[in-house]
Amino acid sequence: MERSKSRESRVKEASPKIRKKVLLSVGGGIAAYKAVEVLRGLQRADVDVRVAMTRAATRFVQPLTFEALSHQRVHTELFPEAGDPDVLHVELAGWPDAVVVAPATADLLGKAANGLADDLVSCILLATDRPVLAAPAMETSMFEHPPVQRNLDTLRGCGYTFIGPETGALASGASGMGRMAEPEAVVEAAMTLLSGETLDLCDRKIVVTAGRTEEDIDPVRFITNRSTGKMGYAIADRARARGAEVTLVSGPTELSPPTGVDVLRVRSVSEMDRATREAFASADALIMTAAVLDFRPESVASGKIKKSGEGLRLDLQPTEDFLVDLGARKGDRLVIGFAMETDDPEANAKAKLEAKQLDMIVLNDLNNVGAGFGVDTNVVTLIDRDRSEALPLMSKHDVGDRILDWMATVWGER
Repeated sequence: MERSKSRESRVKEASPKIRKKVLLSVGGGIAAYKAVEVLRGLQRADVDVRVAMTRAATRFVQPLTFEALSHQRVHTELFPEAGDPDVLHVELAGWPDAVVVAPATADLLGKAANGLADDLVSCILLATDRPVLAAPAMETSMFEHPPVQRNLDTLRGCGYTFIGPETGALASGASGMGRMAEPEAVVEAAMTLLSGETLDLCDRKIVVTAGRTEEDIDPVRFITNRSTGKMGYAIADRARARGAEVTLVSGPTELSPPTGVDVLRVRSVSEMDRATREAFASADALIMTAAVLDFRPESVASGKIKKSGEGLRLDLQPTEDFLVDLGARKGDRLVIGFAMETDDPEANAKAKLEAKQLDMIVLNDLNNVGAGFGVDTNVVTLIDRDRSEALPLMSKHDVGDRILDWMATVWGER
């Protein structure tokens, strides 16, 4: 099982007519080095960026680095220096279209949540009326500490948007929750904020399965299906763009992972079973788009099966339908399945919804033109326990948004 992180940036560009402005506020943590890449990513999206730093941040990255890249003066002191406006923090607070805090340390978040202002960045955060995107970064024990969680809740109530943190290697050498989101994901979230799109899935952890599975016949041959993974990858892409922390459990595919999505690569049904259970254990929702094989060979030949004049008999046995077990154990988490059908599609989909205890099932009727494997469009019907909604032909990214809209509505009503 291979874990990878995409480095490709597919950031939306700001309007060519009105150049967007971002104030990048850098907190004092080891993740400050990532703020340099956030700056570069915003610049590539044609955003005008100015930088403010806490004094602690300058111990990790020199202001000169940001000045050289931004071609603008970097501000670190609360009291104005020669050439500064008389009330610098007010001027900086009102200048941008959005404020991005990266990394957002426990200290900075605590000050903002409790109305404390003893340096330039904390004063800016209290003075601004612009949207604020914060990328928390700290050790796991700090992030999970009750006062820090209360501060995060307070700031959410004030309209702050959060990206991350993620699970990964930390400054202490340990691995856990608290790692700052990757720069590409921060930039994408900032561009979404600037565009006025909703970030309604912030603080949600969503697992998406995608692609096909493969089961060996011998060391050379295997059985599989035609799934390309396009639907699952599109959903993962849209969930990440809307602020969710996304784990993509991917079977074999030729697609590149979406930016900022944690990818678990698997091949067989049993590998997908283990990886999905592991990821779903700490998640809020599972969207099961993967085309998991229903059968596998009863035995795998140790050597290549030689061609002979006789036919080959291949005995198959059913694979584990692990979605049944996950549906039974989901508790208050959301589990969404997909049903690809050709005969009596809606009745079969509704039967699966009940049998697997799903919250919703997405019916993929292969009889519809523009639906199915290998294409960028789909025609689906969303079926939950109360109603069904047939969607017209649309892109798989748009289908993903409709599924995520349904999830956001359910969470909002709880």
